[in-house]
Amino acid sequence: MTHQENLLKEIRKKIQPTDSINEVLAAILNISYDAAHRRVSQKSKFTIDETMQLANHFNISIDSLHGNAEKVVVEKTNEIKNLKDMMNYFKDAANRIEKIADDSTTLYYSAKDIPLFYFMDGTIMSKFKLYVWLQLLNPDLSQTEFEKFVINEAFMEDIQKLKKMYQKATVKEVWNDTTINSSLQQIIYFYEASLVSFESANALLKDLKRIISDLKNKANKPNSNYSIYYNELILLNNNMLIETNSQITMFVPYTLLGYFITEDKNSCKSALDFFNQQITNSKPLNQSGIKDLNLFFNKMERKIDFYTTQLQKEIDFFY
Repeated sequence: MTHQENLLKEIRKKIQPTDSINEVLAAILNISYDAAHRRVSQKSKFTIDETMQLANHFNISIDSLHGNAEKVVVEKTNEIKNLKDMMNYFKDAANRIEKIADDSTTLYYSAKDIPLFYFMDGTIMSKFKLYVWLQLLNPDLSQTEFEKFVINEAFMEDIQKLKKMYQKATVKEVWNDTTINSSLQQIIYFYEASLVSFESANALLKDLKRIISDLKNKANKPNSNYSIYYNELILLNNNMLIETNSQITMFVPYTLLGYFITEDKNSCKSALDFFNQQITNSKPLNQSGIKDLNLFFNKMERKIDFYTTQLQKEIDFFY
């Protein structure tokens, strides 16, 4: 069966038996009845744009039309080169997850770095993460000082929207001892590059410690919607899965903020099985008792304290 036959088969499942598929396609694609009939009879092929338009309209996974288990069709997030691109990135992310999510949503996150959802509360770390991402994605901003970096207020609306959806979902995160490292290294790097002031660097370290402390308190409270697991064996990669009663969507990073996105059932099922295997081989910090919980979070807090002390020593040396 061809891809076009598969698509038409799926569309027929979505429309009423009394509906004319020719009329339905003509209305959606804004083409004539005859043009629609040629596509249904397969005398003409759907264009790529038409295929995507129909798949989006009927909520049909492109992967399900491919029919080859060795090949997976993926969508990718838009490239980010400036602040406007980043605003569109978060707006698209919020709209996509809002479309996927429902009351049954479970979010799985393999936290190589602290998940971006923790930097969506409008604090100095929120601003710093946006600054870092743009610095690394746009060389033209390489000399812009952090203190001169300004965020549009409208930008935060979509970020807050994402955060609310995250808070509403059942969340299962896998962390390890290095999850905090990149955030610490970014603060120190931009401070040593004289793009972040001593006062800002101190404030960032303090805010990062607040994030870790809040997470520790959250993990220490009975919470059926949030679970954090400690895995010291597997290298994490920032993969994310969103599972609902009707589908699984996988987000695989390929650049700093760029993700490949697929709903391919076999691939998503394999990824979910792997996530669950990670969880099985991890320590559930919510359930492990206060000792294991404190050991894990205290280790991260000591890292922050170390860099805070190093900063102060450097200032004391010069003064």
